[in-house]
Amino acid sequence: MEGRRLLIKNAKALVGTHAAGVERVAGAAMRELPQVEQGWLMAENGIITAMGNDADWPGITDWNGLEVIDATDRYVLPGWCDPHTHTVFAASREGEFVDRINGLGYQEIAAKGGGILNSAAKLRAMSEEELYTQARARVEELMRQGTVAVEIKSGYGLTTDSELKMLRVAKRLKEELPLQVRTTLLAAHAIPPEYKADRNGYMDLIVQEIMPRVAEEGLAQYVDCFCETNYFTVAEMERLLEAGAEHGLLGKVHVNQFTSIGGIQAAVAKGALSVDHLEIMEDADIQALTGTAVIPTLLPSCSFFLGIPYGPARRLIEAGLPVALATDFNPGTTPSGNMNFVVALGCIKLRMLPEEAINAATLNAAAAMGLQNELGSITVGKRASFIITKAVPSLAYLPYAFGQDHIDTVIIDGRTVRTGEATD
Repeated sequence: MEGRRLLIKNAKALVGTHAAGVERVAGAAMRELPQVEQGWLMAENGIITAMGNDADWPGITDWNGLEVIDATDRYVLPGWCDPHTHTVFAASREGEFVDRINGLGYQEIAAKGGGILNSAAKLRAMSEEELYTQARARVEELMRQGTVAVEIKSGYGLTTDSELKMLRVAKRLKEELPLQVRTTLLAAHAIPPEYKADRNGYMDLIVQEIMPRVAEEGLAQYVDCFCETNYFTVAEMERLLEAGAEHGLLGKVHVNQFTSIGGIQAAVAKGALSVDHLEIMEDADIQALTGTAVIPTLLPSCSFFLGIPYGPARRLIEAGLPVALATDFNPGTTPSGNMNFVVALGCIKLRMLPEEAINAATLNAAAAMGLQNELGSITVGKRASFIITKAVPSLAYLPYAFGQDHIDTVIIDGRTVRTGEATD
C-alpha cells in the first residue's frame, strides 16, 4: 500500500460526507445524508487525504504513480458495512427452504434436526482449510457487491475445537483480504445434542473453556448469544456478557427475533454494543434503548426469506435511535450477503427513506462494529473504501431499481477490487 495514490474526479456527488467526529446519526438526523456535488477526492496509502468540489479543485502537480478514476455521472458512496453475518459455514440448507415452502416453521425445522444443529454437524466434519476456501469465495463476492467491512460470527461448531476453527478461519480472512473483518464468539447459538440434558454444563464449557481460549488467541472482539424462547434465557445471556466483559469482549446479541422476553433490557444493562434482529418489539423494548449507546440493528433480508415480521425501523427512528442495517448472511435463514438488497428492503419494507437506509448501511453499521472512526463516511482521515455507482439518475434509484446491479467500481483502502467502465 505504501506510496499508492488515488484521485477520483468529476463525481456526480460524493455521498455521506459526514464531518469528522460524527460517529453515528440517530432519529431525524438519519434523513441527513451530506453530499458534495461535482466532487473529487484524493487518497494516499489507503487513507482519504483531501476532497471537495470542482470550484475548489487545487490541481495536480505530481502525477507520478497516481491512479485516476473519472466518475462522471456516477455517485461515490462509502462502502457498505455489514455488522451481522454468519459467513463461515460448511454447507447450504436448501432442503429446509423446501420444508418452509411445504409449511414447516423455523422451530419445527429445528425440532426435526434441521437449523443450527444441521449446520453444526456439517461444520464439525469439515477441515479448516476447506472451510476457509469456501468462506473466502463468499467474502470475495461480498466485496464485489460493495461490502468493505464485515462482522463474522462463530456458532456452527458448538464444541471448543469447532468454534475455534471457525474463528481462526475468520481471522485468516481478515489477514489475507483487504476488507475489515470483525469477529464474534457465538458459541451460545444452540444447545448441542451432547448437552441436551445439561445446558448448565454447556454454559460452563463456553465460559470456562471456549471463551478463555478465544481471548488467549485474540480470535474475537465480541460475544453473542441467541437470547430467544427455546434457545438461551436472559439469565444465560447475562452470564455470557459478564464473562465476555472480563475478557474484553463487548456484547453483540441476537434478541427479539420471535418473542420479547427481556433480552434488550438485559443487553442495555450489560453495556452491549448492539442488539440485533428486533422483529418483535414492545414499547418497553424501544424505551429501554432510548438514550443509550446501544445500536439497534435490523436484518430485513432474514424477514424477507422467512416471511416473519420486519423490524420496526420507523418506530425506532421516531424514538430518536440510530438504526443500523445488516444482512444476517447464513445458510439457513438468509442465504445472501448482498447489502444492496438490504438497503432496498430498508426502503421497500421498513419504510426508510433512501438517505436513512444508506446511513444505516454505512455510518451506523460501521458504528455497530466499532469501525465508525475508520469507515462509514467519506471523511478526510478515514479509509479510502468506496462504491462508485454506474450512471444512475438519483440516489433513490439505487433501492428503487432493486433487481439491478448499480455498482461500477469498488475500492477498498485505496485499491480497486472491482473495476468497471469508470476507470481511466
